[in-house]
Amino acid sequence: MNPLTLSIFIMSLGLGTTITFSSSHWLLAWMGLEINTLAITPLMIKQQHPRAVEATTKYFLTQAAASALLLFASMTNAWMTGQWSILEMENMTAITLITLALALKLGVAPMHFWLPEVLQGLDLKTGLILSTWQKLAPFIILIQMAPALNPNIMISLAIISTLIGGWGGLNQTQLRKILAYSSIAHLGWMIIILHYSPNIAMLNLVLYLVITSTIFLLFNLTNSTTINSISMTTTKNPIISILIMMTLLSLGGLPPLTGFMPKWLILQELAYQELFLVATIMAMTTLLSLFFYLRLTYSTTLTMTPNSMNMMSSWLTKKNLKPIIPLLFPLTTMLLPLTPMLYFSLQ
Repeated sequence: MNPLTLSIFIMSLGLGTTITFSSSHWLLAWMGLEINTLAITPLMIKQQHPRAVEATTKYFLTQAAASALLLFASMTNAWMTGQWSILEMENMTAITLITLALALKLGVAPMHFWLPEVLQGLDLKTGLILSTWQKLAPFIILIQMAPALNPNIMISLAIISTLIGGWGGLNQTQLRKILAYSSIAHLGWMIIILHYSPNIAMLNLVLYLVITSTIFLLFNLTNSTTINSISMTTTKNPIISILIMMTLLSLGGLPPLTGFMPKWLILQELAYQELFLVATIMAMTTLLSLFFYLRLTYSTTLTMTPNSMNMMSSWLTKKNLKPIIPLLFPLTTMLLPLTPMLYFSLQ
């Protein structure tokens, strides 16, 4: 793709998200979401491959349906209450429809069916944008609506998401599908705490974006798309295999890595709200996700493929580590000691 054209689409992505971030009016927020959708579509289809075309079509139709439902619900709210403000939602029917529309945009279960198939049809760089940047705008709208959200609906969506995110990833061999189900499970953790503590939900989103960006960049660096291909990493580059292992364990929420922090804070807040059964279910469903993260870790670092001495020494001469990865990796693994400071700053 022409660099000028690419820069225009990237700037449009930033513009759409900025419009949604800065607006408290439903029409402007909807406009920002539409700009986002239209800007990423050419990036998804730039491969000129049938799988990419199929993924782009599925994504566009899903996002168009979600946008239509969102616009209908916001107009219903304006008709019933006379308010276009996101911060002043009173009609419960409109709130429920908007929640479902944004869940469809994000890929929250049970409206998740498009996400694994779409992500599988994209390259890792575009998949990184879809899994991180495209989550920001819909989630910011949910955070603005947090006091008006129905907690029972959010808890139901969250538990279904963590269950499906865990079960769905168990029998996958494609890394992009595994990351898609990982995204669904993490979204469940974000939305369950949204009504009770939007600040913790925002912290969870930021840490998810950092850890997911790191793992996508590492997979892109090693050209890994399946579990079989990732098992070659130790032979080719032992340092990268260790980075992948630590990032995967952090993504699974294993202490003492960064990914444990948001789960710890969320379970603590759920216990404070006396939702002990919900907290127990969420903690148990995490074990499903942790199983396939450990399977990936085993394939990456504990599996040695047939090799020769020449292959073992080839990594010493390669200096292709992207500058962004050394910056992201400490954030991915070493933020847990900052938990008390972050927790009290969020109160």
